[in-house]
Amino acid sequence: MFIPFFLALKAEKVPVTLREFLDLLEGMKQGIAAFDIEAFYYLARTALVKDERHIDRFDRVFSTHFRGLAALSGEGGEEGPAPVELPAEWLARLAEKYLTDEEKKQIEALGGLGTLMETLRKRLEEQKGRHQGGNTWIGTAGTSPFGDYGFNPEGVRIGQDASRHRRAAKVWDRREFRNYDDTVELGTRNIKVALKRLRRWVREGAAEEFDLAGTIRSTAEHGWLDVQTRPERRNAVKLLMFLDAGGSMDDHVRVVEELFSAAKSEFRHMDHFYFHNCIYEGVWKDSRRRHADRLSTLELIRTYGPDYRIIFAGDASMGPYEISLAGGAVEHWNQEPGSVWLERITGHFRKCVWLNPVREDDWDRTMSIGMIRRLMGERMFPLTLGGLDGAIRELSR
Repeated sequence: MFIPFFLALKAEKVPVTLREFLDLLEGMKQGIAAFDIEAFYYLARTALVKDERHIDRFDRVFSTHFRGLAALSGEGGEEGPAPVELPAEWLARLAEKYLTDEEKKQIEALGGLGTLMETLRKRLEEQKGRHQGGNTWIGTAGTSPFGDYGFNPEGVRIGQDASRHRRAAKVWDRREFRNYDDTVELGTRNIKVALKRLRRWVREGAAEEFDLAGTIRSTAEHGWLDVQTRPERRNAVKLLMFLDAGGSMDDHVRVVEELFSAAKSEFRHMDHFYFHNCIYEGVWKDSRRRHADRLSTLELIRTYGPDYRIIFAGDASMGPYEISLAGGAVEHWNQEPGSVWLERITGHFRKCVWLNPVREDDWDRTMSIGMIRRLMGERMFPLTLGGLDGAIRELSR
């Protein structure tokens, strides 16, 4: 059982050695993980994986090779596990609208943001009651452009707690966003290793670091011990991060928190701001006060010099209107398109990159990702260790 597992790991390019495999067998012999599949998983991962980059590959091999070993827990007898009581919210969601790809193609959009908003105004005047499953009125689980838990390629989301298809042109809800935690325990040290490459060392400030070479030279010149100090060497790179928060970014909180935490620890001159989907006329420091306490984007451009390196972190997944049209923002009425503001920022700051947590293989499936990528001059990189390496090389030029 274990030798094929070892060979499967090597076939998946997990760099396991015979010494590590023998350590695993010795752990089993000592009873560290006897009759416990979860304990065996952690023992095997500890013994065989020495680099965080290979954990995903290890998990895939482990899941395939030991499939079926873990039994379902329950009190059932010969007839199987005991029945499970379904949560009430699961039953409530049975009314959600799920369609095949062919059915989705048959549902047409209204034809533009202006037409969509004018139609909504008329529906609000005419509708008298609640509707479910239809294609016209504001309701639930239908194909109307207005409502919740249904499907329409271009609509206004009303009364739904979270995004499902990432297609809403407007969201008629006050949503609560959360700040990213810069004290989160990193899942991988390699993010820090990659960020360390973005360095420009200078000596500045008070002379407080012992200078061994200078002390030897000065002592030799004067004939007595002459202790010399020098300013501490510091990383002079200035970093400004723009972090997309809320909505579809809820799927990527962990990896962005890891990036944010690593950057906070690596850069002395580092500041950050939040935005949602696309940059507009204002950004904010605290997502809990994003409606009341914003910084003008023009003021930000005047405050931070062009020598700052810029990192955008976001999935760039939104309605195309949010980038290309005035009034297209999902949560407010923007006087100028998001593309104009993004061009102003990339025009002022000389070195900018966009890190995208969405798998690179999926970028072509979302129109807005391609639009943002072109606006960034193709300087969009996946939020992986390889993508981070490419982004750091771009910022270091």
